[in-house]
Amino acid sequence: MTVPTPEAPYGVDPKGRPYSDKSKIVAGILQIFLGSLGIGRFYVGSVGVGIAQLLTCGGVGIWALIDGILFLTSNDRTDKQGRVLRG
Repeated sequence: MTVPTPEAPYGVDPKGRPYSDKSKIVAGILQIFLGSLGIGRFYVGSVGVGIAQLLTCGGVGIWALIDGILFLTSNDRTDKQGRVLRG
């Protein structure tokens, strides 16, 4: 992680992309436990997907569980502004 700047207050990843103020761990846990309400998606700013998960009960739980696992294991998940979620 590099030194924070005004453009990237949480630093940048090895590919030079700025880190988000949101955590992938928090997003993953919220998605696993409250994914049927779309809470993990609302947390990272994906309102449209959050509403879809809310209306489908998280894809009857399957979509929410898989999405939560992907939040926890992927290093390329981003927030609404396209910033990489912090670990």
